[in-house]
Amino acid sequence: MKRTLITPHQLGLILRTARRAKGLSQAQAASRMGLSQSRLSAMELHPDSITTAQLFTLLAMYGLELVAQTRPTRAEPSKEDW
Repeated sequence: MKRTLITPHQLGLILRTARRAKGLSQAQAASRMGLSQSRLSAMELHPDSITTAQLFTLLAMYGLELVAQTRPTRAEPSKEDW
C-alpha cells in the first residue's frame, strides 16, 4: 500500500487500515506494544499524540515504512498544508 501522508488525520487512517489488514484488533495490537486498547484507539483517532518511538513501533508491527520525499510545488499552498 502506498499512501501520501500530509495531515495527522491521514496517519490515523493509514495505521488503522494497516492494523486491520494484519488481522489485529486494537486490543491485540495494544497488547503487543504494552498499551491499553483505549490508548491505541486514541492514537488512531488523534495521531498527533503518537510519540516518534510509538510511530516506529507501529510501522514495524504493521509492516510499513516511512518515506520522506520532496512534494511537487504548487502555485499556492492550501490551508491543509500548514
